[in-house]
Amino acid sequence: MKKTLYSLLGLFLLLSVTDIASAQVEGVYIRETTEKRKPIPFQHIREADVMWSKVIWRRVNLTEKRNLSLFYPTWDMEDRKSLIQLMMWGIKNKSLTPFESDDFTTQLTSNEIDQRFGAGIDTTYDYDPETGEAIPLITKRPADISEVKELMIKERWIFDKQRSVMEARIEGLCPIRVFYREDDLDQAETRYKQLFWVYFPEARNIFASQAIYNENNQSMELSYDDYFLKRMFDGYIFKESNVYADRLIQEYATGLDVLLESERIKDEVFSYEHDLWEF
Repeated sequence: MKKTLYSLLGLFLLLSVTDIASAQVEGVYIRETTEKRKPIPFQHIREADVMWSKVIWRRVNLTEKRNLSLFYPTWDMEDRKSLIQLMMWGIKNKSLTPFESDDFTTQLTSNEIDQRFGAGIDTTYDYDPETGEAIPLITKRPADISEVKELMIKERWIFDKQRSVMEARIEGLCPIRVFYREDDLDQAETRYKQLFWVYFPEARNIFASQAIYNENNQSMELSYDDYFLKRMFDGYIFKESNVYADRLIQEYATGLDVLLESERIKDEVFSYEHDLWEF
């Protein structure tokens, strides 16, 4: 009986030591909550309860201080991923579908995405010193994710009269590559390339299971899903749904008027909800 008790006690101590060693490898404690999280379902909205709606497109500069959690890291890390790293991981593992545009109908292939990144194969030639024959040297040019410095967000603002709330539902995200031509040595002309669109409701499954850096409190992990639902990003409106085939603000305004028009659209959404209430 004593031998059995001592054996159980020894097994318990061995398991405890193993857990402590694993925790020491990870740090003070093991982070495992975020990886098991699932996205919280949206509140169902009936069409009859949608009293008012408007589609808005925003542009987010990932290199601005408030959005740096989406931009970094630009290299591989075991416990963290940037937004574009998470998107590319989802596309590679077939859990995220890339689309051509924000109507989410035409899918893109991995090769098409690589071409938009500027990735491909370069062929250079060297010469054999003995024979003088040209020898082709093939090198692979990988995609540079650090060039993804902007993000487009398509969102639909809805006033639900059943719950008496105004809320924004993000419909899609589109990373933007900011780069220069290879022959533009002075970097005089900045180029922008839309890489692909992802349907946000589909992306929520992987967004909810990946933590994003929380600069205010690292013990309180936020997921990418939390980040977007709480609207912790900072951007400006550059297009709204309108009778002119959803034209851009830059098509009818220039200079400072572009920013003023962006603010007008934002105030219009706020004022609509405010005017519905009686005091």
